[in-house]
Amino acid sequence: MRRIGDTAIAAVTVVALASGVWLLGGSSGTHAPPQPSAAEGRAEPGEAAHGAPALPASPPTRIRIPSIRVDAPLMGLALTAGGSLDVPPPGNKNLAGWYEAGTAPGETGTAIVAGHVDNAQGPAVFYNLGALKRGARIEVDREDGTVAVFTVDAVEVYSTRNFPDDKVYGAAKRPELRVITCGGGYTKATGYQGNVVVFAHLTGSRKVPS
Repeated sequence: MRRIGDTAIAAVTVVALASGVWLLGGSSGTHAPPQPSAAEGRAEPGEAAHGAPALPASPPTRIRIPSIRVDAPLMGLALTAGGSLDVPPPGNKNLAGWYEAGTAPGETGTAIVAGHVDNAQGPAVFYNLGALKRGARIEVDREDGTVAVFTVDAVEVYSTRNFPDDKVYGAAKRPELRVITCGGGYTKATGYQGNVVVFAHLTGSRKVPS
């Protein structure tokens, strides 16, 4: 377990964020989601990188990642009885969620967003997350009328057994964002074998015109 604020959170389970059922309809690997290359990873998520001042807490409503054509609403997520992060309903392929008992995107700390890589019908909201590059932009709309703008520091994939809770969920001294989905390859016997995690930090903000 890892504490974020006053609430404990366990690693997101790979089973919860994907079905993989649709993969079985084609040849092995043909439709597998992209995975990050070693070049997009780094040992630490870039604490020394330039950042923007933190924003006041405000619930997020939407996430956009232009380079991989993500534009999706955000719902609040809680913890399951087992202590792991719950996930959005799998039937809605263009829906992501954020951990609403933790840090809101844009305020100081580590904000968590999670979404499905696929469902039984095919690719879902974060299918292309593994193709994201360092330096890419992530925008999060917030209820207070601001848009929090994040820059990607790293994109990494971790196996289920070696998921680094501290690195992913650990407290941060500046506004940071983690975006999580399934990854690490898929087989009928094991399902997805890990998680793709995007590390990003706040680099700007703007007001939405009223």
